[in-house]
Amino acid sequence: MKESLADSHYSSARKIGLKAYNRSLSRGQNGNLPSLEEILKNVEIVSEVDLGIVEIPLKKIIGTYSHLRSVSFANNFMPILGENTEFHHKWKALCAAHLTEGIKHSIKVYEYLNWFYVVEGNKRVSVLKYFDAHSIPGSVTRLIPKMDKNDPDICIYYRFLKFNKITKIFSIYFSKAESFDSLLKRLDSYNPTISEVETKYKHFEIYIYKPFRELYRNLGGNKLPLTTGDAFLEFVRIYGIPDEIEEKVIVPKIKALLTELEYKIKNPELDIQTTPENISAPSVISTITSLVLPKKTLKVAFVYSKTIESSGWTYAHEIGRKHVERVFKDQIETSYVENFPASIEEGYDLLQDLVDKGNDVIFTTSPIFKKATLKCAMDNPDVKFFNCSEYQPYLHVGNYFGRTYEPRFLTGIIAGSMTKNNKLGYVATSPAHEVISSINAFTLGAKLVNPYVKVLVSWTNEWHNPDRNKLATEKLVNSKVDMISNHNILSPHPITKEFGVYSMLSSIDSKTGLPDKYLAAPIWNWGMFYEKIIRSVLNDTINNLIDIYGNDTKMINFWWGMAAGVLDIYYSADLVPEDTKKLIKIMKKMIKDSAFHPFTGPIYDNKNNLVVESDEILSHGEILSMDWFVEGVEADSQSNKGYI
Repeated sequence: MKESLADSHYSSARKIGLKAYNRSLSRGQNGNLPSLEEILKNVEIVSEVDLGIVEIPLKKIIGTYSHLRSVSFANNFMPILGENTEFHHKWKALCAAHLTEGIKHSIKVYEYLNWFYVVEGNKRVSVLKYFDAHSIPGSVTRLIPKMDKNDPDICIYYRFLKFNKITKIFSIYFSKAESFDSLLKRLDSYNPTISEVETKYKHFEIYIYKPFRELYRNLGGNKLPLTTGDAFLEFVRIYGIPDEIEEKVIVPKIKALLTELEYKIKNPELDIQTTPENISAPSVISTITSLVLPKKTLKVAFVYSKTIESSGWTYAHEIGRKHVERVFKDQIETSYVENFPASIEEGYDLLQDLVDKGNDVIFTTSPIFKKATLKCAMDNPDVKFFNCSEYQPYLHVGNYFGRTYEPRFLTGIIAGSMTKNNKLGYVATSPAHEVISSINAFTLGAKLVNPYVKVLVSWTNEWHNPDRNKLATEKLVNSKVDMISNHNILSPHPITKEFGVYSMLSSIDSKTGLPDKYLAAPIWNWGMFYEKIIRSVLNDTINNLIDIYGNDTKMINFWWGMAAGVLDIYYSADLVPEDTKKLIKIMKKMIKDSAFHPFTGPIYDNKNNLVVESDEILSHGEILSMDWFVEGVEADSQSNKGYI
């Protein structure tokens, strides 16, 4: 009976194998198993490490060592040799053994780049893969290739080796090398109750990662072109590592994650609105509500990182909130929360409280709230969430920010024309793309009028920390800069109260090291921003006749500039020279009219490489992904240490 059943299974397995084999041939691909012998022909192996007996996930076993063995199987490990062969009889015997008592003997394999290739036990692997088993014990010899920094696969593998040495986990892999360190860091605080015979890493793999992987794949995650590890890390960045995988709790979160991942994959190009739509002002809300909604007041909440009194950034957004109250009057109801916590967990709870209070639109006004915002938005798709940060292709959260490089370019012109020793300082938060583009534009503006200037960058590595800002400023002063574009205002100035300015270009008194004269500053007009965003959301609803309180409309990413009126520049009429003021006026008009772009080539980076050809203009995507510095900048975007 078992013999007959084993015959039937072999016939079925062979059909599966032949189908895969022929499909590969039709695509011009090799239909047989990959052979490690062939793969290693031109590879320098620098070390062989005996790992002993390891429980190997069958999905990680993808080939055989010998080319001669490979021709017996299709590339999915199913048999393709005919019946009544020696191979057929041995496969049947193993199949019968598996059905009665299970396959007990371990296999022998090589591990290379975290994939396994069978030396002994190919048919055992074939049978177990046919029955969709999970793993098999194997004696593993690891083959380590020579490090090659130009080969991303090898770079990822070397990072995996460090991760694997600590955790002994083989089943999780990433498409980016830094992801291993990211997960390790998160696992530092993972402290479950474990038995004496297991580590916390083994507990994590068995009770968290593997159940997540099964649910994720069952929900369609295996169809996406990324590793399950990549998806899990995205999940953890939003929700943290769960204490347990409770299906009814986790499945809705994985479904929301899948929509985000699918959206990012299907929309690799930037999906941003770079100019405001021409939306007429009259009673948009009353128009739409008369069509599809019972009349109601739109509730809009604003989330602030600091208090209105203590932060110029927060004060600027508060001016914007008051502006939309005046514009929309009784059509909207606004509220705000100050001193919003930076942690994802606390932030999520407060955002959920705003949702529970009936808010229809929620603006979180700092990039540090991005993860908490996304987490809450994924759990509450009926609410419109917007985060004030540079572009991110989220489905559930819209982003809004300004093209800050435009006014920064103009302040650079002022700094370059007024410096006495050609050493300018720039205090920055962290090397995010938006920050880098602003530093570069500032430098290009300065070099436009003074080719001899250098811009020294000092990082605070925090969004708002007066103590770190002061320290970064002191270091620049000690480096003898005579002008600083500062992230925070060091002392009160009338312009801060009028416009909510949080950043100012100032000259430095060489004796005291304190701001001598306040010269210029970028100005945010958040009121115009919020008005246009609210109108754009509502206008999009009108065009599609979709309930504005539903989640069918794709979120919009707004990235507007000076032409939209959301950004401008303040400069001192008394302190800035007349010729410089004339140039600023001309350049400002040209930027607003699209007659000039700050990132027009030729542009060299600070390693003297030509990055932008003559007369070429960087695209929006190139600016939004900028990770290099222009000639004249002394900073290090990778180490976060900056010039100092």
